[in-house]
Amino acid sequence: MNEKVTPFTIKNWKEDDRPREKMLTKGKDVLSDAELIAILIGSGSRNESAVDLSKRILAFVENNLNALAKLSAEQLMQFKGIGEAKAISIMTALELGRRRRLEEALVNLKISSSKGVYEIMQPIIGDLQHEEFWVLYLNNSNKVIYKNQLSKGGITGTLVDVRLVFKKAMEIGATAIILTHNHPSGTLKPSVADKNLTQKLKVAGETLDIKILDHLIITEKAYFSFADENIL
Repeated sequence: MNEKVTPFTIKNWKEDDRPREKMLTKGKDVLSDAELIAILIGSGSRNESAVDLSKRILAFVENNLNALAKLSAEQLMQFKGIGEAKAISIMTALELGRRRRLEEALVNLKISSSKGVYEIMQPIIGDLQHEEFWVLYLNNSNKVIYKNQLSKGGITGTLVDVRLVFKKAMEIGATAIILTHNHPSGTLKPSVADKNLTQKLKVAGETLDIKILDHLIITEKAYFSFADENIL
């Protein structure tokens, strides 16, 4: 007869090793990423605690939470001990974290630097596996009055309609524009097409008295600013 395997829940752990109690007594900041994930999944197995399982998952993504957030439910369920419910719990928590970061970035929408643009747009396009082109529309106080996904393409590139960029600007009374797009490959070097498009939009904007303030290439952890590099 096969021996029944009992899940090794957090209640079975030594008191000092229980992350829930640790959070209550010492605060959430002292918990490691693995311990936080262990609270989400609740249990491991008789041979592997929830923390050890969490460490194994994190090791797979090189301890990068952004990379973990990109895993699908099917990919998470490839780890022994992770079923559909646990996979969904992990995905839900990471998505809430992403949305919280986005909300924090939107609290102050007045643009004073390229970093401010990056903080707004990275949660939106920084982790994507395909390329998207977004436009931020600003008023004369450099406050963002509208942001718009202009196009969405494959990993090799995306198409941008210059007319649509300025049509929206005229509709909402924007006086300046900031261009942004992501590079799923992770490279920050602007392509010839990126440079040509930027100049095309700059020239078009001059005729309408709408300034192109910057163009940012955004990746998961960094960005390239045309304005900062004086190539706008």
